Amino acid sequence: MAFPTSAELTELIAPVTEARGLDVEFIKASPAGKKSTVQIRLDADTSPTLDELEEISNDIGELFDAAEASGRANFGAGYTLEVSTPGTDLPLKLPRHWRRNRHRLVNVNGRVGRAGALNDAEDEVIVVYRSKKQLSIESLPLLGQHKAVVEIEFNEPPEEELEITGLSYDEALKRREDNK
Repeated sequence: MAFPTSAELTELIAPVTEARGLDVEFIKASPAGKKSTVQIRLDADTSPTLDELEEISNDIGELFDAAEASGRANFGAGYTLEVSTPGTDLPLKLPRHWRRNRHRLVNVNGRVGRAGALNDAEDEVIVVYRSKKQLSIESLPLLGQHKAVVEIEFNEPPEEELEITGLSYDEALKRREDNK
């Protein structure tokens, strides 16, 4: 049996991820003899803590060991299992990515703004941009051809921006219309 594919690994870890309400954001298997690695990036609306990630890693390791013992998987001579959260370089593509990063700075096609609320259909999101001292409220379609990632922020976010990102999608659009 060959080293498991990403799809096979995703299926294999499903009992652990589903029981904990986790989304598999990334999974990659790199077979290389004793230096083989399995990288797994997990997330949830409430991001797992380091202690939880350690428990999850142990649970996944036990699943892998059982799968190997039963002949369902073959990890070769040895492998390194890396389980973590995606980090800030995960592209914001899905509604859950935007929901989890609400109020954070985001870079959308080179423009830095602050992520707000999703609409009810979860196909558009509010982004608040600052140009000098002026704020603009824009609705960004999630299906658009844009590249968006979280920006690392070291300062406290401006209250004025947080007030807008705290509004519902419809309230933010109303604020935009009222301020024209």
